[in-house]
Amino acid sequence: MRYLKLSAMAIAIAVTAVGCETKNDQSDKIAELEQKLARLEASQAVPSNVSSVTAADPGSLGSFQFQEMEYDFGTINEGSVVEHVFNFTNSGQAPLVISNITASCGCTSPDWTKTPIKPGDEGFVKVVFNSTAKTGTQAPTVTIQANTNPNVTRLRLKGNVTPKLAGANPNQLGPVKK
Repeated sequence: MRYLKLSAMAIAIAVTAVGCETKNDQSDKIAELEQKLARLEASQAVPSNVSSVTAADPGSLGSFQFQEMEYDFGTINEGSVVEHVFNFTNSGQAPLVISNITASCGCTSPDWTKTPIKPGDEGFVKVVFNSTAKTGTQAPTVTIQANTNPNVTRLRLKGNVTPKLAGANPNQLGPVKK
């Protein structure tokens, strides 16, 4: 019994000593890495393949002014298709160009004004949501990339999809024994 207590104490002392050495080693490594970072930052070396980035001139940017950025379609039945048009005005100083729009999932498809929208003119983003095989709370989004600041804008649909009833279609039940 006494031997077990002494062994346990010896192990605890050894672990504590190793833990302290490990902490000191980690502190040394961290200090060394911080010194390397400081040297790199001081040198300000820019690789030759990096292009310089300058702030965009506000006069060269369009600006979205949406009437709404979220549309609540309420509660629909599974399989229904929801279609909503988000209208916007270009409140910027330059023609607004939408370069791309992506949907958050395959259940959502966007369409939009493809031509540049002059300052003060209106455009649209149409979003179609197909609720087939989607049940419960849904919140699909579309991400717009354009010459705006910020250059990414998100629009969202939201609502609830109630599942089809299993017994609604007798053909889904399979053969019936008589």
